[in-house]
Amino acid sequence: MTVTPISARHVPSAPVIVASPRFERSESPPAAILRVAVQEGPLARERAAQLTGSSIATVNRHVSALLSAGLLRERADLSASGAVGRPRVPFETNHEPFATLGIHIGAAVTTLVASDIRGKLLGGIRIATPLGHQLTALASIAQSAASFTARFRRQFLWAGIALGGRVDPRSGTATHPRLDWLDAPVGEVIGEALGVPVSVSPHVEAMAAAELLFTPTQDAASANERSSLYFYARETVGTALTLDGRVHTPNSGPGSISHFPTGSSVACPCGRNGCLEATVSDQAMIDRGIERGVLSPDTASITELHHKARAGDPSATAILTERAEVLGQIVAMLRDLFNPDDVILGGQAFTQFPEAMPAFAQSFARNTALLGRNVLVTGFGNRVQEHAAAAVALSVLHADPLAALQKAHLAQTAHTVGAV
Repeated sequence: MTVTPISARHVPSAPVIVASPRFERSESPPAAILRVAVQEGPLARERAAQLTGSSIATVNRHVSALLSAGLLRERADLSASGAVGRPRVPFETNHEPFATLGIHIGAAVTTLVASDIRGKLLGGIRIATPLGHQLTALASIAQSAASFTARFRRQFLWAGIALGGRVDPRSGTATHPRLDWLDAPVGEVIGEALGVPVSVSPHVEAMAAAELLFTPTQDAASANERSSLYFYARETVGTALTLDGRVHTPNSGPGSISHFPTGSSVACPCGRNGCLEATVSDQAMIDRGIERGVLSPDTASITELHHKARAGDPSATAILTERAEVLGQIVAMLRDLFNPDDVILGGQAFTQFPEAMPAFAQSFARNTALLGRNVLVTGFGNRVQEHAAAAVALSVLHADPLAALQKAHLAQTAHTVGAV
């Protein structure tokens, strides 16, 4: 597909803060304290010191700073009987006044989701991804985002955008061939509309970050020493690596497994046969359903194919089983190549039709040369895209809470001045 060049550069009316996402489990005291407050709050400062490995003096100092910033609040009603002094008062996240906005821009559907500072989703909407010139499409998404955030009586601190294609996190631009976007100013347009700092990320890295940031762990040190391979499959396919508590984010952008050879005879737009994405994507499943007479061309959808399979249609079941077997083969090969501690499977190819997972497991077992089966399906189910976008929106705040809050205040002030 030919990418349409930019015909006009977007110039924001007020300065926009675009910050690279920080997909890491930061061990700085403010970040560690906020994280344990999210996972275990309300909790006493002595317990926070145990969990973070910091001294009680360090915990007291940084809890006080986070209280002053408004990110934590004290729970005097939970103080132990007879306790004297503020350090004895438990604390928790002050999540009710704040929110962040996550946007997942897909080839066909764009999802907007609000989350509080703990990562809990507060609500969301889906819209058709706008077509046409990239600036017009982005302006439409920004308008929808502004209308959506206006529904919440909360202060929005940050916006995070996850999408496919090539993303430059430092500039917040993206090149997305399937949307005909070339260096599209995603961060600038969204940031100008909302008056908040913005982070932009490739979507599979964001999904891996959601697993890292939002999955509770009892042993932070152990979590930061583990490695994982995240494998995503739906309309597109992709992988991301997490090493030592940090999602690997190459400077040149994520690698691609879209054209990984599978041995199938399916034709790919690139001119070759058997490329992974052309073999296992949702559209490939729909096309196969039409070819085999399972689906009507007028109403064909992946959901209908699932319904047919669950109703006992052997041809529909065969199509989805074949997909699972190919995925099992490829995941086994990548797992053997990287040998991570864990493999996490995400995307509706795994979560929307779990009946095919036994076929995946059998294919994986046939094709792996390593012992053990450390393969897990994401706990986010069919909402993995929403949680990925929320992870982009929250990553900087969770990595450096006080600096992120300062940037949020600067962006809001610049937006207010620009509006005047």
